[in-house]
Amino acid sequence: MTLKIGDTAPDFTAETTEGTIKFHEWLGDSWGVLFSHPKDFTPICTTELGYMAKIKPEFDKRGVKIIGLSVDPVNDHKEWAKDIEETQGAKVTYPMIADADFKVAKAYGMLPADVSGDPKSRTPADNQTVRNVFVIGPDKLIKLVLIYPMSVGRNFDEVLRALDALQLTSKHKVATPVNWKPGEDVVIGGAVSNDDAKKLFPDGWKEPKPYIRIVPQPS
Repeated sequence: MTLKIGDTAPDFTAETTEGTIKFHEWLGDSWGVLFSHPKDFTPICTTELGYMAKIKPEFDKRGVKIIGLSVDPVNDHKEWAKDIEETQGAKVTYPMIADADFKVAKAYGMLPADVSGDPKSRTPADNQTVRNVFVIGPDKLIKLVLIYPMSVGRNFDEVLRALDALQLTSKHKVATPVNWKPGEDVVIGGAVSNDDAKKLFPDGWKEPKPYIRIVPQPS
């Protein structure tokens, strides 16, 4: 199963470094970011988990909960967290899902349904498809999916930028143009008629083409 934008994020119950969670219940009314890893004690994932620990306050400011996942048991996660703090200079203060039975990875389409056995017998290459970022809205729908290969570290600053855009466009009938950053101009959504746009944006808009209607970012 391949999850798409607009699908409901699968619910699950799992052990984490912060105890047992029911995912939808844990999310509550918050936005969420679930980011997955092929194996504990791998170099690129170590840097990623460390960076997420450093910038967690930025997610907190946006009302976004973050949670990691790796196809290994909780005890390994806890030992790995010590290495992450030592090498990356940041303590992991968000939960890490122990997906030793591959249940979550399968539910999210990151591993085939027939995968089984001891996770410790699997190499990072066996789990190389467990390298996704899922942004999930308060409605439990998937808003964004990013998939990276093992050789390329993820850009979590881009995840923050995308979250800013997602949260803005969920409240206002606008879309964000290429390389948009908070505070920059946006575009009136294509489904908004000019008559409705006049009510929403009484100060008008710039229109280099009829299908491009540019307005300041709404607050």
